[in-house]
Amino acid sequence: MASNPFENPDGSYSVLVNGEGQHSLWPAAIKVPEGWTVALEDSSRQECLDYVEAHWTDMRPISLQNAMTEYSRD
Repeated sequence: MASNPFENPDGSYSVLVNGEGQHSLWPAAIKVPEGWTVALEDSSRQECLDYVEAHWTDMRPISLQNAMTEYSRD
């Protein structure tokens, strides 16, 4: 039985960000999916989780944030 690379506490991870500003913890050995960019490379799982917590403070997608800002101006 293979172990899950997304839950390896000793693995090397990256933090990915998509066009909507959403973040993802990603195993460093797995190819980055299309539409995502690397925000933090080859770090420990905990370092990546700390990065996500510090940088993804608004869970709403950017398009929703922008729409809400436009709505509040009207």
